[in-house]
Amino acid sequence: MQVANKYIFDIKPYVPGKPIEDVKRQLKLKSVIKLASNENPYPPSPKAVEAMTKTARGVNRYPDGGCFLLRRALAKHLKVGENQLIFGNGSDEIIVLAVKAFVGQGDEVIIAKPSFLIYEIACCLAGAKIHQVPLKNFRYDLKGMKDKLSKRTRMVFLGNPDNPAGTYINTREVADFMKTVGKQALVFFDEAYFEYVHAKDYPDTIQLMKTYPNVITARTFSKMYALAGLRIGYGIGQPRMVDILNRLREPFNVNSLAQAAAVAALSDQGYYRRIAREVEQQRRYLYRCLEGMGLPYEESFTNFILIQIKNAAQIANALLRKGVIIRDMNVWGLKGFIRVSIGTPLENKRFIQTLGEII
Repeated sequence: MQVANKYIFDIKPYVPGKPIEDVKRQLKLKSVIKLASNENPYPPSPKAVEAMTKTARGVNRYPDGGCFLLRRALAKHLKVGENQLIFGNGSDEIIVLAVKAFVGQGDEVIIAKPSFLIYEIACCLAGAKIHQVPLKNFRYDLKGMKDKLSKRTRMVFLGNPDNPAGTYINTREVADFMKTVGKQALVFFDEAYFEYVHAKDYPDTIQLMKTYPNVITARTFSKMYALAGLRIGYGIGQPRMVDILNRLREPFNVNSLAQAAAVAALSDQGYYRRIAREVEQQRRYLYRCLEGMGLPYEESFTNFILIQIKNAAQIANALLRKGVIIRDMNVWGLKGFIRVSIGTPLENKRFIQTLGEII
């Protein structure tokens, strides 16, 4: 048997949240809720469901490799050129493509610690030297990241808002950071939770690209648009940047159902604005409940909350056995923390009630 490359054994595999059906089967439970993977607890727009139903009749044909209709609709929505967009099988694929294109053996990459695990996995596969800069008070330490910059730095990842902390980097901080980086390295903004942020000082990275062609932004239809099961994300960059990534992209990487659903979802912004308001209300509800229980949490600008709690692993396991799936953050290096996605009102009440019974 052929021996695998040695560096593969240094990679820690990504561990997703447990699926609801698996937990039901393994623990013999009839009712299970999942608050572990930062998913939208509500279904996608009825327009998206209708579009998928119609498109399903034609899945005997390959999808449009260029995502023509989606490209046109999204370019209009974002007010960017169609040649500034690249689509992926989730925004994860955009991350992987960028690393493949711009990072090689021995190059240096800067990420936060902890941060989204795919950054590290993709860079390990490229053979890069990874500088991990610890968060400070659950915020990006941009000064610490600046200190790690060198002539060999090829890429810097900035999750904004960040996962797992849920905090964001503001306009002034980004402007200051980019002045230091200049056009030296690719700065990758991961904006998976973009639609949940309503802060006035949240940076406009699309405008930033006009000054810095080395900026690329990734977003997704998985979170707010509730299309996680279809795996569709996209990147925004200057045309030359996008052209480079497209040369690496596999053909037909975005399926037909995903393309149709995404186009329809974009046309139903009112539906998603209602969801955003509901998530905001439920976030405040969870804050009040956690404060009443004496549990510290980090203010979030996403659809999840990072909570400090004693015996986090035991708490997470006890919740699981009662049919509530959340995340023990020990695997992220955050011992004594759990992360909880914001669910529906009924799901959130169940979580709070069950947590109260356990502690």
